[in-house]
Amino acid sequence: MRVIGIDPGVARTGYGVIEEYGSAYRCLVSGCVRTSKDQPSASRLEAIHNFVFELIAKHTPQALVVEKIFFSKNVRTAFQVGEARGVIILAAARQNIDLFQYTPLQVKQAVAGYGKAEKVQVQKMVQMLIKLPHPPTVDDEADALAVALCHLQNRRYQDAVKGGKP
Repeated sequence: MRVIGIDPGVARTGYGVIEEYGSAYRCLVSGCVRTSKDQPSASRLEAIHNFVFELIAKHTPQALVVEKIFFSKNVRTAFQVGEARGVIILAAARQNIDLFQYTPLQVKQAVAGYGKAEKVQVQKMVQMLIKLPHPPTVDDEADALAVALCHLQNRRYQDAVKGGKP
């Protein structure tokens, strides 16, 4: 199974394409889409949408996985992230692929085994699980890879609970 994980943001949107083969994972590509604060908001959102749309078209995943918004302080940032999530979800809908969403707590629990794990712990587990030479250095990229891994782990668990094959 191949999935794209996305950590939405307007300035930086992290992405990672992970393929599951057997009981192992392989990262096909990962990084960040960056937009300039000098660009109009609509242009920034369009750039994010177009990039994700093309990423889906190029890698033909079975699912797109997005981190859910969790903010308790900055309402403005939450709205901006919500707008980025919207254009990302639109890209998935336009390509007709399944969309899954997980909270940061669910992602940390699935990847690091502890829902309140620190960023560094999550980055190290991402590195170990997909056998990267070093942990991702940009938080958004690491979070995108982690959300993709979360979905693959969760899918495996759901299959086991249902009595299906992994």
